[in-house]
Amino acid sequence: MSLKRPSKEQPENFEFNSASLEAAKAIVVKYPEGKQQSAVMALLYIAQKQNSNWIPLAAMKYIGKFLDMPYIKVYEVATFYSMYNLAPVGKYFIQVCTTTPCMIRGAYKLVEACKEKISKNENELSKDKNCSWMEVECLGACVSAPMIQINNDYYEDLDEKKTIEILESIKKDKPLKPGSYRERKNTAPEKIKILNGEKHA
Repeated sequence: MSLKRPSKEQPENFEFNSASLEAAKAIVVKYPEGKQQSAVMALLYIAQKQNSNWIPLAAMKYIGKFLDMPYIKVYEVATFYSMYNLAPVGKYFIQVCTTTPCMIRGAYKLVEACKEKISKNENELSKDKNCSWMEVECLGACVSAPMIQINNDYYEDLDEKKTIEILESIKKDKPLKPGSYRERKNTAPEKIKILNGEKHA
């Protein structure tokens, strides 16, 4: 995985819009008096959602003031977790899990598909600025490895060919259905086929 760095291009200002402000206030009041800083992760997510799926430095400073906590503490949280993007990402943001279960089942073939179809380097926008990708740590779908996450959707039980089909679909702005690509339902065993009297997965 690459080191997370804030984008070189930053907006001068940031503040929550009315919907984000309402959501942030609803979260903060759930914490006991003096513990509001614990809402920092949720507020960073709200800021990211509002700002086209990435968090500028101005948003971190805004959240620091909002929660009455030092800016550097907000920055530490934002830079620690892979769920936060510190630079612009595409409309379709592809995260490729390369942790051990996915890795031993072919995750790096999925990485090669992203290099071929999206951009040569991770955290780099595609030529049409519509997509970007990066390697991430475990996304919690080990039983159906290898897998990728595109925005909020999981695509599981993949191989290089299926991944290319999925990437081609989002490039056409017609994303394929998420889920298992080996016909699993949730994390259930694969369907058993009877061929010549023998069971085959």
